[in-house]
Formats: sequence, C-alpha cells, structure tokens
Amino acid sequence: MLLTADIGNTNTAIGLYDGDKLAAHWRLTTVPTRTADELEIWLRNLLELEKLTGDDVTGVAISSVVPAITSVFREVAGEITPGHVVVVGPGTKTGMQISIDNPREVGADRVVNAVAARERYGSPCIVVDFGTSTNFDVVGADGDYLGGSIAPGLVIATNALVSGTAALRNVEFNPPRAAIGKGTVEAIQSGAIYGHAGLVDGIVERLAAEVGGEVTRVATGGLAATVVPHCSSVVTIDEFLTLDGLRMIYEMNQ
Repeated sequence: MLLTADIGNTNTAIGLYDGDKLAAHWRLTTVPTRTADELEIWLRNLLELEKLTGDDVTGVAISSVVPAITSVFREVAGEITPGHVVVVGPGTKTGMQISIDNPREVGADRVVNAVAARERYGSPCIVVDFGTSTNFDVVGADGDYLGGSIAPGLVIATNALVSGTAALRNVEFNPPRAAIGKGTVEAIQSGAIYGHAGLVDGIVERLAAEVGGEVTRVATGGLAATVVPHCSSVVTIDEFLTLDGLRMIYEMNQ
C-alpha cells in the first residue's frame, strides 16, 4: 500500500492507497516541532488503526510546505517502510511543464494539485485550494502549469480581524440567516463567509478570462465545503485531489 502525506501549515492530510483506491485517510494538526520518535509513533498508530504495519507500506509520497518537518517525515518514512520515498520538489518527475519565472518557487502542494486536476478534469483548469492560504492554480490548454494567485485563507483573515479589534470575537464558520447580519456574530459570519466567497469568485473569473475559453474549476482543501456552496464560479469539490496527485506523482517516479 502507498502512504501519501500532504503537510500543510495548519493540517497534515494522510492517505493510504491500495492501488488507485483510497483505503483510509486522516487529517491531523501539523506540529513543526514534532520529533522523529513522536512522528514514527503517530504514523504507526494510524496504520494500526487499519490493522496494518510498516511492512504493508510499499512506498511513501510526500508534499510539504513546512521545511522544519519535511526532513523529519522523510527520515521516519524510511524507517517505517523499505519501499521508495518520494518527496515532491525540484527534480521530481511530474509530467508537467512549470511555466513560471522561477519554477523552484512554486509550492509542492500547488504542483501536486495541478497534476491531479489535469489528469482528472482535463485542461485548461483552475484549482482553488482552501487551506491556511487560499491558493489558485492554473493549468493552461496545453497542460502546462501557468501560475496562479495566493490569498489569505478564511481562518487567517478572520483571526486578523478579531486580533486587530477590541470588541470582535471568533465565531463559528456557519452561514448567517442573511447577508444583513442582525447581530455582531452574524455580521462577522457574513463578512467572513460571503466575503471569502466573493474573493474566490473575483479571482477565479479574472484567471479564467486570462486563460480564455471554457475553463474547468475545481476546489479542494479543508475549508472548501464551507465556502464553495456560496460561490458562483466554482461548484465541484474534490476532497482528496492532493492525495490523488501524490499517488500519481509517486507512480511517475518508479
């Protein structure tokens, strides 16, 4: 079985693949200071939940935007399985031309999403990844990665609002009864959820106009289900797009 790990600034998504079938998945908090011993216990416990051991893992594919934990995860992956460990980065085969000014700058998760979206939905396409930041990645009609946009994520933006004011407080990300909030909580919810949906729609439409023609739009990430229902530019949510992309890239590097 293949173990895939998408290490983000806030959460780490783990997937376990049996062939091309996602057999198990978990979303856990990213802790950059976690030691190798702690991480190994963490991963072995996850496998044990599925009545598996490291011997059942034939390989590991990793994408990470947290350098402090990347090398630790690579080390632990090598301890858990004798199989091949692929860490997506410069030099990794992706089958995709990175057509930006400095290809080494683009985050591994963004490339992984683009590879998966092109394979699953065709090109041109736009991927919106709702995480710590909200990332917009564009695959052109010829299948090249063209670049994209990065905006503050829903949680970061709301936390900045609350921390920068004296009377406002954190709220649950539930849609209010109406855009016109009848109290402070509903007003914050309206601005956070509908405001972020408007941000997404505005950026997606600008990107699509620059690409031209019919452009497929797909969303992923932990907060996609919170925001996408209020968007007009994106309707498709693919929860496991990044994990699928890691599986695809792993297979390319065998």
